[in-house]
Amino acid sequence: MQKNINIQNKKARFLYEILDKYVAGLLLTGTEIKSIRSGKASIVESFCEFNHRGELFVINMNIEEYAFGNYYNHRPKAERKLLLNKKELKKLNKEVQNTGLTIIPLRLFINERGFAKMEIALAKGKKLYDKRETIKDRDNKRDLDRVKKIYK
Repeated sequence: MQKNINIQNKKARFLYEILDKYVAGLLLTGTEIKSIRSGKASIVESFCEFNHRGELFVINMNIEEYAFGNYYNHRPKAERKLLLNKKELKKLNKEVQNTGLTIIPLRLFINERGFAKMEIALAKGKKLYDKRETIKDRDNKRDLDRVKKIYK
């Protein structure tokens, strides 16, 4: 059996305010899924974008070349199609075009059936003062946890 794959985008929650989450399938080739199963993928600098036909693609996602792949190996930073229902795609496209929100990947995982899935989020960029507030809250929580640990 395979180990649990859960590749996260930790910067996303710091840089963006998450409004809505979706789980989308990925259209991958054989060497891409093998690299993901071995944990050699990164979604830190990636984002999602619609093409002229209304299809959603994840851009700038890095999947390292498969070590045992030969001539048929994939390109590491290729655009990869996300698979969602037509209703969800229309809703996301409308939100992005009308309100100027962005779609970012939060995590890449393999479900119980062995398919690669990506959790994406409709998000709004945070301002600098929001980021400072997040840092302050995180520091306060860490200090509070330290104090609780001492008195237990």
